[in-house]
Amino acid sequence: MIDPKKIEQIARQIHESMPKGVREFGEDVEKKIRQVLQAQLTRLELVNREEFDVQTQVLLRTREKLALLEQRLARLEQQQLEQQPALAAPEEKSGQA
Repeated sequence: MIDPKKIEQIARQIHESMPKGVREFGEDVEKKIRQVLQAQLTRLELVNREEFDVQTQVLLRTREKLALLEQRLARLEQQQLEQQPALAAPEEKSGQA
């Protein structure tokens, strides 16, 4: 969620940059600008910096775990491949006899 103070500041800046004739409508124009800004920013589904940082850390830990699991899987697959010829050899010998 965007900080309401930031929205207010942006709305004020927009209001101040408008032509004098429009600014004379006063609080109504600034209030409407704030409402439009809030509605549009809400539609964007933005997150605050703290939430973003938390999710970044979660993603980093998840990537580390994934890398470890990929290494473990590769070792297990290698062990399985190494054991298969040893298991297949007795069957071949018994089939020939």
